[in-house]
Amino acid sequence: MSGATATGAGLGANYRKLFASATAANLGDGLMQVALVWLASTVTRDPLLIALVGVAGRLPWLFFTLPAGVIGDRFDRRLLIGWMDVCRVVVVVALGVLVWVHQGGLPTPEQLAAGAPEPASGPLLVTALCIAGVLLGCAEVLRDNTAQTLMPALVDKSQLEKANGRLWASETTMNSFVGPPLGGVLVTVALAIPFLVNAGLLAVSAAMVFALVGSFVPGGAGAAERTRINWKAEIGEGVRWLWEHRLIRSLAFLLGALNLLSNISFSIYVLFVQDVLGLYEGWQLGLVGTGIATGAVVGSLVADRLTKRLTPGTALLVSIVGQGASIGLMGVLAWTVPFWLLGVASGVFIVVWNVVTVSLRQRLIPDRLLGRVNSVYRLFGWGTIAIGTLLGGAIATLVEPVIGRDWALRSVFVIAALGHFAILPFARRRINTAEIRAAEGAAAQ
Repeated sequence: MSGATATGAGLGANYRKLFASATAANLGDGLMQVALVWLASTVTRDPLLIALVGVAGRLPWLFFTLPAGVIGDRFDRRLLIGWMDVCRVVVVVALGVLVWVHQGGLPTPEQLAAGAPEPASGPLLVTALCIAGVLLGCAEVLRDNTAQTLMPALVDKSQLEKANGRLWASETTMNSFVGPPLGGVLVTVALAIPFLVNAGLLAVSAAMVFALVGSFVPGGAGAAERTRINWKAEIGEGVRWLWEHRLIRSLAFLLGALNLLSNISFSIYVLFVQDVLGLYEGWQLGLVGTGIATGAVVGSLVADRLTKRLTPGTALLVSIVGQGASIGLMGVLAWTVPFWLLGVASGVFIVVWNVVTVSLRQRLIPDRLLGRVNSVYRLFGWGTIAIGTLLGGAIATLVEPVIGRDWALRSVFVIAALGHFAILPFARRRINTAEIRAAEGAAAQ
């Protein structure tokens, strides 16, 4: 693959364009984080229904991830990313218009919690949220999987940690630090505004990606584009490569477990903030979320140095322990300030894990297979998000009659924490630094 490859101290003009695109798209995603769950919480107080809205957006990671990998290894990756942003613009605009029409008749979450009747437009809006979630999820799967395969074409392999770290800093700042509080303010003005602003930001993102200079067609894909796709054979090649690579396979399994566990706890996050922490204003929900974002920014800036100091294997193990401890204490110490501070800690550990593992995949997986192997990796690693989200809502719903609303919402955090510690023995055997160095040495030959 040929593109504008950056060497030396600079990361290049193409990287800056991708950085700007990611910044705009993730600011929009941050707005939607609050807008979607806040809209759902004005329609129902049922934890399972709230979780189902989240599940809809994650289902494509189960059924569309593998085909997305094949597509990403066949066609110009720049165009795929850009057109997926365009598709998201269309869906978000349609959803924003629907919300604008119905927002006048919706109660506040606090009114619903006090016993106000659910709005007549509730079933329509929940259905629309689920449909939009599936469509946006499909576009996100293809876009994000392809975007990760694009990075090695933009920067030298020796700078992948630096490039990924800076990109994570921007993404997490916008997605979790700037976007949610801003979204919380905007929903108090009008529920539809964050959706429409997000559409504009996605349009900017698409324009920046289309402006990338160079060829971003995977190696050897030019001829493949003109032939009929053999889905079974091409997906199978990606599955076999991952399954035969001990380190990447282990990381995929562990990411799947971590995402399942974290989404058990955060599936009912909006209800926890409202009913346990007692914060019923949109801006308060966004502000509480800045804890994780703050930690993510710190983590993205120190991940490279931390990994070198601790070694990659130790950094990954510390991340698992840190995430588990932070999540458990968030449920037990259910006060706003400790909750925010523990979010900071969790954000650091999450981003350290992501920077190390994404850079490893980009370094170890051959370019011609990068899209397909990434898609298989994400099937294992991200497909469990929908399962964890549904489990979290179901657990809270089932135990509430026994232990009460407060501890039902807290319990999912405790369960998720225990799960993190349960997977440690497997992690210590399979992702230690010796395994990582051996895999890097084999890939360099």
